[in-house]
Amino acid sequence: MTNEPQKIRIALIYGGSSGEHPISCATAGAVMASLDSQRYDVVSIAIRKDGTWVPGETDPEKLQLNSASTEVPPSDERVVLAPGDGSQELMVVAADSGEVVRSLGAVDVVFPLLHGAFGEDGTIQGLLEMANIPYVGCGVFASAAGMDKGFMKVVLESAGIPVGPYVVANRRRWSTQRAAVIDDVSKLQFPVFVKPARAGSSLGISRVDTLDELEIAVERAHEVDPKVVIEQGISGREIECAVLGGHGDEPTRAAMLGEVVLSQQDAAFYDFEHKYVDTAGLRMQVPAEVDAHTTERMREMAVRTFDAFECEGLTRVDFFLTNDGDILINEINTMPGFTPFSMYPVMWEEAGLSYAELVDELISLALERGTGLH
Repeated sequence: MTNEPQKIRIALIYGGSSGEHPISCATAGAVMASLDSQRYDVVSIAIRKDGTWVPGETDPEKLQLNSASTEVPPSDERVVLAPGDGSQELMVVAADSGEVVRSLGAVDVVFPLLHGAFGEDGTIQGLLEMANIPYVGCGVFASAAGMDKGFMKVVLESAGIPVGPYVVANRRRWSTQRAAVIDDVSKLQFPVFVKPARAGSSLGISRVDTLDELEIAVERAHEVDPKVVIEQGISGREIECAVLGGHGDEPTRAAMLGEVVLSQQDAAFYDFEHKYVDTAGLRMQVPAEVDAHTTERMREMAVRTFDAFECEGLTRVDFFLTNDGDILINEINTMPGFTPFSMYPVMWEEAGLSYAELVDELISLALERGTGLH
């Protein structure tokens, strides 16, 4: 008989079918490497770009992001949840026959390290709720509303939190009311930014300097998402704040502010290449060089935003700080970039919480919360 505490069984789920697949793989490697093997028993699950679940990589070194080409490889096996009995058991089955190959056992908690569609949009969160498995991060509604830039602005506006001027154009409206959309956009101040409503990592975003460029930009964004948001460009700085939920009835916590500073020649906007591939032209300034009064206003607004969506676990809130000193919310990210070099963990590290401690804290919050209506 042993008195050693039982390890927490945690399933890391990564990959996914969105354009942020390679970033998810790299994040999984970082989290896996940070987990204390004396405390955690890790079950690795990968989701291929076609949506199939397969046994994941167990060596974090093999998940490093060398380029934007990291991808979950094919497998003759599939991972499934055992249906019906509430056991939370994960099974590996043969892809061709569906016969059970082995059991991965039950898990205590899931860390869904997924970005974009079917990852941070509430879908996998709903699946885990139905399976009665606790998971790290925001619940179904906060994930879905936070992922959709159109509905995100509706929630923020209803909570009295300021956002910049914008126009929404889903594919149907663009096809049937194009002239009206163009007229609405013409009333914004240029440049405007055309964005897929439910994509991350700056995928499919275009800067539009004149109305003549709008149609091409909208069509490009529609290749990523049938719903597009057209936002008025804001003159000023982009500042970010990392937010963590509180334990029990404790208040939501905001970390230090951060700012991504691009070199002058790369200053058009912070796109996918700058974030993950060609990073030589940027640096992260943490804490951001913002006066104390504005810092506290932003941190308070970040907490208000987290609470307005009833977020849980983690969220990154992105601001515009205008040249006139006004503060607007740009967006929230309910599964922000989470490699050790991403802004979210770097902001918490500046606040005194290391990467490994941050991972532990998120797992603790997930286990405390449990699942279902709570």
